[in-house]
Amino acid sequence: MVRNSLGAKLFRNLYAEVKGKEQDILRNGDLSCAFYVAMLLHQFRLIAEPHATVAGLVRDLQRSGWVKSDKVVPGAVVLWEEEAHKSGERHAHVGFVIDGMTAVSHSDSERVPVEHHITFGSNNDGSPKRSITTIYVLEGFL
Repeated sequence: MVRNSLGAKLFRNLYAEVKGKEQDILRNGDLSCAFYVAMLLHQFRLIAEPHATVAGLVRDLQRSGWVKSDKVVPGAVVLWEEEAHKSGERHAHVGFVIDGMTAVSHSDSERVPVEHHITFGSNNDGSPKRSITTIYVLEGFL
């Protein structure tokens, strides 16, 4: 399902009432990573409900039996460090592990799910471009 979602525009928009006005809280795919992951997991009843934020998704993962792991395994949910967003806000990022070196997450620049290196590649000094902060696996999965 994760690989089949590559390039899908389905996760770009989610409208909610904010301060009395209808607003696209995902900003046309600019902030869609948590919604993307949550919708796929919720479809298979692996979490309780959909989420639009990484924090809400993480709480649901923990309540739904997902546990922290130090192993990068296919199907795991991976969280990357917070990073300055083009809006000036800082945001964490979330996606799925495909294999030891590959992940899929919703790209804010392409506005669709994309496949990429698990650390988004390396800097000139060999350090990861974006460090992994947490890996979650469904308890009993390993």
